[in-house]
Amino acid sequence: MSARRLAQDSLQPASFKFNAANAKWARETIRRYPKGRQASAVIPLLMRAQDQDGWVTKASIETMADMLNMPYIRVLEVATFYTQFQLQPVGTKAHIQVCGTTPCMLRGAGDLIAVCKKKISQQPFETNEDGTLSWEEVECQGACVNAPMIMVFKDTYEDLSADRLEEIIDAFQSGEGDKIKPGTQIERINSAPFGGLTALTTDPNVKKAQSSGRSNNTSKVATAKSTSRAGSTKPVKAAPVANLDDKNRPKSIEKPKQADDLKLISGVGPKLEGVLHTLGIYTFSQIAGWKKAEREWVDIYLKFKGRIERDLWIKQAKALARGGREEYVKVFGKEPR
Repeated sequence: MSARRLAQDSLQPASFKFNAANAKWARETIRRYPKGRQASAVIPLLMRAQDQDGWVTKASIETMADMLNMPYIRVLEVATFYTQFQLQPVGTKAHIQVCGTTPCMLRGAGDLIAVCKKKISQQPFETNEDGTLSWEEVECQGACVNAPMIMVFKDTYEDLSADRLEEIIDAFQSGEGDKIKPGTQIERINSAPFGGLTALTTDPNVKKAQSSGRSNNTSKVATAKSTSRAGSTKPVKAAPVANLDDKNRPKSIEKPKQADDLKLISGVGPKLEGVLHTLGIYTFSQIAGWKKAEREWVDIYLKFKGRIERDLWIKQAKALARGGREEYVKVFGKEPR
């Protein structure tokens, strides 16, 4: 862990005092601990101080120490050890914590960091010019299946694309961050699988619903009812089914003598390239020309709805079709994998 130190003296306020509501809360919190064990309240009190002022100041550390009858150094040790405590001023409207652990990084956290550098500051923990926004990279935030994700104060925003993060940052900057609903930012229920149920689908009613769904438009989701042990019923959303004869299926071609290496598109591996070949998809220009309905059909067929948009398949394919690796580097600033 890198060394964590208090902000320079020029940024430190002269004193700290809880407001009336927080002071009452602090007294009640301290009383919950047995006599002689009040020091155990140090973490919740520091968090409340941070919630009030936005960061943990030297004055607040000393105030907590006095309230809990602790040496200053002991409270300082706690504040500098846990990275949840901000030791210098952060954005007053939003401090964005980008998860950079492996699952998020594999799913595009690097693109999210690039957005923060562009829209806020090149360096983490530096605020923008008016002091309203700041950012940092953190470790696992506990929603790996919804990667990539960020946390703003105590809310998480998941299944992000670079474009969606820009919209979120703009909303907080304009004072409308409360209009952005926390959680997943794509069409899924919490952490449910893309495309609906993939397990526990053996109920005959569910199978019947899935079967009937094959003749419907691919955007419709079949619904059935499952019976609980108590005999009650509740709706069960079955996975949408992509009809191979659907009008929205992308046009296929015969395999050319020299097919494009679709694996150059980030998010496409050997297995997925083979699946695309079975659909008659062999070139970058085919993918680059997919309309919205065609993208939605492929998402459903491949059972990972949202991934084409999230991984920017169309933008990648257009660059590769236009000028190969050289054009890709111009557009994305890096080599295709």
